[in-house]
Amino acid sequence: MKPLHKVTIHYKQTGRTISFDIPEGEHIMHFFESNGEPLPFSCRNGCCTSCAVRILSGEMDQRAGIGLSQEMQSRGYGLLCISKVTGPIELETQDEDEVYEMQFGKYLERIKSKAGNPFDL
Repeated sequence: MKPLHKVTIHYKQTGRTISFDIPEGEHIMHFFESNGEPLPFSCRNGCCTSCAVRILSGEMDQRAGIGLSQEMQSRGYGLLCISKVTGPIELETQDEDEVYEMQFGKYLERIKSKAGNPFDL
């Protein structure tokens, strides 16, 4: 039998805090959804940052994701959709695009300053 670990998510968009004891190795988002607590997501593949969280304490296995740089991971951010439980953890959801802007905003600004807004038609 796998050990259980308390996973707590402060879902700031709803003002709720949700906790479950989850078996080690289980996907966090899937477990929450299976227990009637849907969390923010978009791609479900670890490519975007819609499900990004800030890790308040603990660690999680998020090796399967490519949408979050090692720099952002070392700053304490993670992606719920691909993360697995490795021990007790406390997380906080982020506002839409908050982590995306932190990660890619500097690159988008550089492109804009060199060529104007590339998205203008």
